Amino acid sequence: MKVLLVNGGPHEKGCTYTALNEVAKTLEKAGIETEIFWIGLKPIAGCIGCKKCRETGECVFDDVVNKFTKKAKKADGFIFGTPVHYAAASGAITSFMDRCFYSAGNEFRYKPAAAVISARRAGTTATYDQINKYFGISEMPIISSRYWNMVHGSKPEDVLKDEEGLQTMRILARNMAYYLKCIEAGKKMGIPMPEKEEITFTNFIRE
Repeated sequence: MKVLLVNGGPHEKGCTYTALNEVAKTLEKAGIETEIFWIGLKPIAGCIGCKKCRETGECVFDDVVNKFTKKAKKADGFIFGTPVHYAAASGAITSFMDRCFYSAGNEFRYKPAAAVISARRAGTTATYDQINKYFGISEMPIISSRYWNMVHGSKPEDVLKDEEGLQTMRILARNMAYYLKCIEAGKKMGIPMPEKEEITFTNFIRE
């Protein structure tokens, strides 16, 4: 079993990474393979709604998004981490997730996910809500901790002093590991996945 942890921060080893690394270490102790995937510093275009991915199975912009969605096919769970920029997720990870979930939504369905938020002070809960909406629309079980999944600090050394925040990361990891093992046990017992229905669209404005 493997969990992909996405670092949506501009610093490869910054505060967001520090939080994700605490999760990863605890997952590894529970026997879960991990990989921290940094989205990098190159500009990430937003989705342009061309729907070309419906034909090809990948985004028309061949960049870090397609690189990630290829990895997502083999992953069993996901954790998306982001810093807070103006009481919201970073622009980079917002564009990244818009395109990931639109172009490769089938790769995420039924796989557990969680959001991890890093901030100096405020804006964390608004950002937490924003990221969780991707999971809710994609039929992904949302994994929780004993508090909202956030850490505080303006630099990695500060995050390491946030004892409650780090504990929240460890509990999140153990809950993720437990859920993944439950899914694995269910598969071995022959429990089928939920029945899939075709999407029904109802527009609010009708002619």
